[in-house]
Amino acid sequence: MLLIGRQKEKEELLELYNRDSAELVAVYGRRRVGKTYLINHTFEDYFTFKHAGLSPMELENNKSALTQQLEHFYNSLKLYGMKENKKPKTWLSAFYMLERLLLDKYTGKKQVVFIDELPWLDTPKSKFVSAFEGFWNTFANARNIMVIICGSANSWIFNEVLNNYGGLYGRVTKEIKLVPFTLAECEEFVKSRDIKMSRYEIVKAYMAVGGVPYYFNYFSSRLTTYENIDALFFKKSAPLKMEFDRLFNSSFKKADDAEKIVTVLAEKNIGLTRKQIAEKTGIKDGEMLTKALNALLISDYIIKYIPLTNNKEKYYKLVDPFCIFFLKFVKNATSLNEELFANKVSSQSVISYNGIAFENVCFNHISQIKDALRIGGLETKESTFLYKKEGEEGAQIDLIIDRKDNIVNACEIKFYSDLYANDKDKHLDIVRKNKVLSQFIKKRQIIRNTLITTYGIVNNEYKNDYTNVITLDDLFAK
Repeated sequence: MLLIGRQKEKEELLELYNRDSAELVAVYGRRRVGKTYLINHTFEDYFTFKHAGLSPMELENNKSALTQQLEHFYNSLKLYGMKENKKPKTWLSAFYMLERLLLDKYTGKKQVVFIDELPWLDTPKSKFVSAFEGFWNTFANARNIMVIICGSANSWIFNEVLNNYGGLYGRVTKEIKLVPFTLAECEEFVKSRDIKMSRYEIVKAYMAVGGVPYYFNYFSSRLTTYENIDALFFKKSAPLKMEFDRLFNSSFKKADDAEKIVTVLAEKNIGLTRKQIAEKTGIKDGEMLTKALNALLISDYIIKYIPLTNNKEKYYKLVDPFCIFFLKFVKNATSLNEELFANKVSSQSVISYNGIAFENVCFNHISQIKDALRIGGLETKESTFLYKKEGEEGAQIDLIIDRKDNIVNACEIKFYSDLYANDKDKHLDIVRKNKVLSQFIKKRQIIRNTLITTYGIVNNEYKNDYTNVITLDDLFAK
């Protein structure tokens, strides 16, 4: 099995394995990001017991969810060597069977127990959490056992395990959050698949599926980037046509609320305030909205920032490329044309989308941008800038990097297939925007205009408007 990226996480897991102590490890991250692959790759020959919960979407309607999960767990116990026994009717009985299996198989070496999609096991009225607490606190915690729990329902992992104030309080010895691939890791991945793609093409692919390895795995070397996108989303048997609904139904307890929030945020690239989200979704501004927003933040679908023009209200912005693309082009597509996207690449809707999508690529690569500016270790705040006032000309800046060293990088983000050409009109626009921006920053702060683009800037009399020019090569830096 070839492992792209994730070397740091693999080393951390192996370090924990080599300790002479009990370890409870929580691995979490958005759906399809490669959590299971990482664990299987690291411990392929070490598992004493491995089990994956059944997806709520796949359970039979004529049997209780608890019964089906317990039966599946029982079958996994038998696969790993448990002697015939009665099927458990409770999770307490199921974990007792696991304890007996581990005792029978103990050889003196550390045992590895991997329970994948743990949140799915916590069906209504199952008392799963208390049973798992009992397994860890009374059995595993006192032995040389490494228990790895994993799941895409990140808010469940946070609430029931990491922030548990009951029997699991402080019990997790290591938490590992797996995030989507960077552009550099996407490049490494496509090279490993012998797919010939330029960095420009990789960015176009990233703007449709994000840095999700599972989605990139569908790309074919026989097709162009846009042909691959059509095959993924618009063909009759397109593998990602139904992925949006699966994404939310398998990852969020209140899937409808999360989906509503993402849908309204997709309509406003700068984001929305909490109050605006409540108004547009119909979700009451209270605990339920808080839980839904936190779940989306934990899973990296959205970010939260405070704009310079209003330092009292937080804005929530959708930055997940897959969700943005799906809601823009796939969800309401009615055409039977299986080359729907490839036929529209020169249309104004796709050109406009590319600009917005590239902005979100940059928001997902802030660390690379900071490294290119040589401020990797400096504390910063990132936001967008939008100024509108009746009777005055507005101003919008794609990305603001507010630095602790009294410098503000005002970043213009341009997705071009060639060098970007600055001219007199654009020069005057920069001057005007700087004048507006200066009203919202401290007097001691200095504005540095920064261009983030694909290939660089044309060498003309206006190129020096930009103190810094950041290109794809910088965004692909490791």
